[in-house]
Amino acid sequence: GALTAQLAVTGARVIAFELHPERVVHLRRRFEAQPRVKVVRGDVSDLWLPGRPFHVVANPPFAATTALLKRLLSPASVLVSAHLVLQRGAARRFAQSGRDARFEFRVERMLPRSAFVPSPKVDTAVLSIRRRA
Repeated sequence: GALTAQLAVTGARVIAFELHPERVVHLRRRFEAQPRVKVVRGDVSDLWLPGRPFHVVANPPFAATTALLKRLLSPASVLVSAHLVLQRGAARRFAQSGRDARFEFRVERMLPRSAFVPSPKVDTAVLSIRRRA
């Protein structure tokens, strides 16, 4: 809910995916007064993509990184940009690969483990993905 809360105060339309039923209930209660926030119970692998241009800000489960990126970068995707909190090594690999002619990848910042509760066992970074003009 930390990212969702920060996005909600901007007035953005937010669709938050959460796998765990208890967290879904908690998040729905927390954001019930904010009609632009929708909490969906589902796995990132079940993620559906909008048909119109969209942006993503997410802290996905580290194990789902590859599946999520495959979906976001698929030929049918109209992704404009994404900012993803990933394992530092994965973020660096994607940023260095640069194999997709449609998107630019960059590691924006390293995040300390202390920024999370509970703290992850691995270092993290924000991977920025932007559609090339």
